[in-house]
Amino acid sequence: MRLLKDEAELATMRRAAGISADAHRRAMRATRPGRFEYEIEAELLYAFRRQGAQFPAYTPIVASGANACVLHYVGNDARMADGELLLIDAGCELDGYASDITRTFPVNGRFSGPQREIYGLVLEAQKAAMSQTRAGRNWNEPHDAAVKTLTQGMLDLGLLCGSLDEALANETYRRFYMHRTGHWLGLDVHDAGDYKSNGEWRPLVPGMVLTVEPGLYVRPGEGVPEAYWNIGVRIEDDVLVTNGDCEVITHETPKSIDDIEALMRDSTAA
Repeated sequence: MRLLKDEAELATMRRAAGISADAHRRAMRATRPGRFEYEIEAELLYAFRRQGAQFPAYTPIVASGANACVLHYVGNDARMADGELLLIDAGCELDGYASDITRTFPVNGRFSGPQREIYGLVLEAQKAAMSQTRAGRNWNEPHDAAVKTLTQGMLDLGLLCGSLDEALANETYRRFYMHRTGHWLGLDVHDAGDYKSNGEWRPLVPGMVLTVEPGLYVRPGEGVPEAYWNIGVRIEDDVLVTNGDCEVITHETPKSIDDIEALMRDSTAA
């Protein structure tokens, strides 16, 4: 029952997604070098409650700089520095239903060259995953598409060595991408429902709602190009499976580099 949402449930989830999208836009406008992560967390929580959401769906992650490379960082107490990225993973709960959005953007409003490269790769991986998020595909196909795109990109950037087939077979990509590409979403942020049935990946059918959230987390290390050190990027949206292209219910949250920089530039000018 929880795997398939009816129209009333979807209406609530779309509203929750809209509230969370507004909160993320507010957070982008409020971000400046020198402010603390918890100040941005406060902006999120204010926007959630102001529009009627009862709770955050989970403890928000507001992670700047190297903190963005910690998957479940919730300290949210560091001072944000010029030149860093800020990764925010936050969503509200409305009338029992969760939303779940992650955006990553520059603290100073402008992506550096290496940040653009990593961000662009993650965005391409999300697009590849979404192209496979449709009725008739199985649960794992979006993940496989994201992994293939990310792995080829890591090879191109010099984060990995060897061939694509070798990197996929040996899972060397897991040094920088160590989690799955999504999960069910509904009454819980990681909602009920098996991912396999009789040992096989579950087919996707219309009415399922899930997240699509590839990422790359580049810690300093031997053989890692220094230009990419401490760049952590995740891009996450909530999507509804349909017979055609999936419906991105969190589409109101800026995601392209140009849209993010424009929003932050306009807020600075104001």
